[in-house]
Amino acid sequence: MITVMLVDDHKVVRQGVRAFLQTQPDMEIVAEAENGQTAVTLAAEYAPDVVLMDLIMPGGLDGVAATRQIKQASPRTQVIVLTSYHQDEHIFPAIRAGALSYILKDVEPGDLATAVRQAAQGEAVLHPRVAARVVQELAGQRSDTLNPFTELSERELEVLKLIAAGLSNSDIAAKLVISEKTVKSHVSNILSKLHLADRTQAAVYAWREGIMRRDEKG
Repeated sequence: MITVMLVDDHKVVRQGVRAFLQTQPDMEIVAEAENGQTAVTLAAEYAPDVVLMDLIMPGGLDGVAATRQIKQASPRTQVIVLTSYHQDEHIFPAIRAGALSYILKDVEPGDLATAVRQAAQGEAVLHPRVAARVVQELAGQRSDTLNPFTELSERELEVLKLIAAGLSNSDIAAKLVISEKTVKSHVSNILSKLHLADRTQAAVYAWREGIMRRDEKG
């Protein structure tokens, strides 16, 4: 039996997916979670073969962060992102966090079952739009032209430098005299534009690309 955990903040979505997957003779739903934190706790407890993960959920832990923590807690668990979003700012952080597959919620039921079976075997399934973007990224069509000094606004560059300097969101808010909510928005934009998964990667990126040194020379 393939053990599956469902993670989605919409109960009706979980019920629909559960009802379908329970008709599959080789699948068993072992847990459900409505937010990222609960998902991480349950994944550590049940170590399911496959997790169907929503990306946008309330609370402090979204689908990307939950995926990363689930892979740390249960490395054998394969994560399938099941979402309505196919933009770069969702695709690349999710894949970098450890998601194996990325499919959209308009998927045909039979295709969803196939994706679960393939994930249990360690085989990835990508929605065609997502696959196209991944191929383009691997071919360097985006990364070759990516320049943080043109991609980011002056304020975003400023926030990135402070992240690299080790400041927390509250520290950055105090230093720039802006709200912490505004800082979080800037951080989200930075990660999206630079295709980074978290602030640690952002800090490493800033030092690697010479952003801090250029700032010091300026």
